[in-house]
Amino acid sequence: MAERSFAKEVQQLKIGAGEEFRGEGILAITKALLQCGVGYVGGYQGAPISHLMDVLADAEEIMSDLGVHLEASASEAAAGATLAASVHYPIRGAVAWKSTVGTNVASDALANLASGGVLGGALIIVGEDYGEGSSIMQERSHAFAMKSQIWLLDPRPNLESIVKAVEDGFELSEATNTPVMLEVRIRSCHVHGRFKAKDNKRPTMTVAEALENPQRDTNRIVLPPASFGHEQEKIKVRWPKALEFIKERKLNEHFGPDEGKVGIVCQGGMYNGVMRALQRLGLADLYGASAVPIYCLNVTYPLIREEIVDFCRGKDAVLVVEEGQPEHIEQAIGDILYKAGGTAKLEGKGILPMAGEYTGAVMLAGLTDFLRAYQPELLPAQERSPNDPEERVELPDLTGKVPVRPAGFCTGCPERPIFAGMKLMEKELGEHHVAADIGCHLFSILPPFNIGATTMGYGLGPASASAFNVKAKKRPIAVMGDGGFWHNGLTSGIGNAVFNQQDGVILVVDNYYSAATGGQDILSSRADNRSRSTRHPIEEAVKGLGVTWVRRIDRTYDVGKVRDTLTEALTTEETGPKVIVASSECMLNRQRREKPLVAKAIKAGKRTVKPRFGVDEDVCTGDHACIRLSGCPSLSVKTLDDPLRDDPVAAIDSSCVGCGNCGEVAEAAVLCPSFYQADVIHNPTPFETKVASWRRAVIGWLQRRRDRRRLVFAR
Repeated sequence: MAERSFAKEVQQLKIGAGEEFRGEGILAITKALLQCGVGYVGGYQGAPISHLMDVLADAEEIMSDLGVHLEASASEAAAGATLAASVHYPIRGAVAWKSTVGTNVASDALANLASGGVLGGALIIVGEDYGEGSSIMQERSHAFAMKSQIWLLDPRPNLESIVKAVEDGFELSEATNTPVMLEVRIRSCHVHGRFKAKDNKRPTMTVAEALENPQRDTNRIVLPPASFGHEQEKIKVRWPKALEFIKERKLNEHFGPDEGKVGIVCQGGMYNGVMRALQRLGLADLYGASAVPIYCLNVTYPLIREEIVDFCRGKDAVLVVEEGQPEHIEQAIGDILYKAGGTAKLEGKGILPMAGEYTGAVMLAGLTDFLRAYQPELLPAQERSPNDPEERVELPDLTGKVPVRPAGFCTGCPERPIFAGMKLMEKELGEHHVAADIGCHLFSILPPFNIGATTMGYGLGPASASAFNVKAKKRPIAVMGDGGFWHNGLTSGIGNAVFNQQDGVILVVDNYYSAATGGQDILSSRADNRSRSTRHPIEEAVKGLGVTWVRRIDRTYDVGKVRDTLTEALTTEETGPKVIVASSECMLNRQRREKPLVAKAIKAGKRTVKPRFGVDEDVCTGDHACIRLSGCPSLSVKTLDDPLRDDPVAAIDSSCVGCGNCGEVAEAAVLCPSFYQADVIHNPTPFETKVASWRRAVIGWLQRRRDRRRLVFAR
């Protein structure tokens, strides 16, 4: 069950030549693939291209009618390896994943693919996840393109440019027998726009036809001595062809006047940011007319030496707008200008930050500093953003008053009670080394749990704990999710632990989906998937690798059972890896599925019961241990009117989904009986309505009697 359905939007993929396509970038990429006659598509979900995989899944029937094969790959390495179908056959193939982590995983496949080269067009769509909204370490894909000699496209963030880049990417790949990377940032993936569509094309050769007519060329196989010749072919044959193709097709673009004292060289993906900053300085309009010459690199690797020299000729200074570090493009342009005897002063990192996302504010400040230094007469007398009010309102500084709320689990998340149980276990057995992993469970590192020491990669939690496979008083604990388990953890984690006779504890969090990437189905999902095989239990796979100590927790909200199972695993005399599979459905996906059904039932007049939890203010002592062991966003505090109670008490707000975790924690930790459950009944029976009125009458009478006896102090 993906984060959202594109079943309605994908119908646009059927439109033909001359019709107008409207939508966001990820949908445009899919339409461009079909217009280019792609033969097969693979990939692995991850921001910012998770929705691209969801679109492809929803469009599988449309693609199948065209003879296009879709592969929901088990990992990025599996996706990259599928491009082998383009090595010997004239079939266009495309794969997609989150970069740079996905490119890391697929690097072996990419290196071999780039070495032998391709016959059909091979396009690698990488979602560049760089900047403050990213969920990964801050790196770029550029270095991968350079080290493997893969051409890198970085189109301007508008639908026409993105669609053209897909077309150019396939043609460039076929013209040079080289795979091509198409880099799309979050700005490109979710930008909305329109373009004139073309007819979808059936692939010139389908994968089924290729299978019936096998072909092979030993010169394309990465095996000595052919592999030594591949390097020479890259430099002497493929590289010159790529340069010629890029120049002839004019893939890089010029904007603004032909001449000027200064100029800007920018990555295609940075073009909108540059234009917005120039617009705010009064040097560009809404339609892209710029007063400053711009050389826009829709191809960031390889660079065209002649175009760069020509653009910089006669200019006093040129600013290179290159997001991220290191400054690969700036260094290359500096080398080109030095060897050509160029006199233009090259600026980039320094005026613009070396690291960090180039937001609107950063871009505006950088361009202002650059123009002030080299052509100040272009700057307006008064700089003001068109969106800023004439008079700014000074806002109070609330940093000292409003507490910082760290990122955490969603309301009702079934992973929260797992770490509450782990905290309770630590009260008895002390702190343990916990190796974390990529996924929602990584939030356990932050307050209120503060559990987890490292994270090394998707599914690598158990592997990162393998160094602690020594005899000691305590055993290491490793945590990974079901998505990471099937992605990489089964072999690198469980298999490695069995082979090396590790004595640690491995906790597999099974929430039925690849939840962190948007809720896509995986092998162990409980859902019925019409085109994929699901319902393969994790514990059976673990046992198949030789693990003998396996425990399953079918309901993670049972905090006491989680605590006791962990305690057993850490204290048992049995040696070898101990695997605990803790299962409960991701609450977000559960709510997506159940909320529409409940709303429909209520609207239809059917009796529906929805549990809600609350805190009895008279019983709550205000020590807030429940919050420290839960951290649920729906748990808060409130101040009472009672003058004898200064401390705020716990309170549950309206975002509660009725998972019961807070009550379970209170019981397992022997905290207090202040939590209660109330069942909200929609469309009750006549008898239930009558009983409710009796209850209200009795409770009201008791409350009024209590109020009459209450001691009141005169003011």
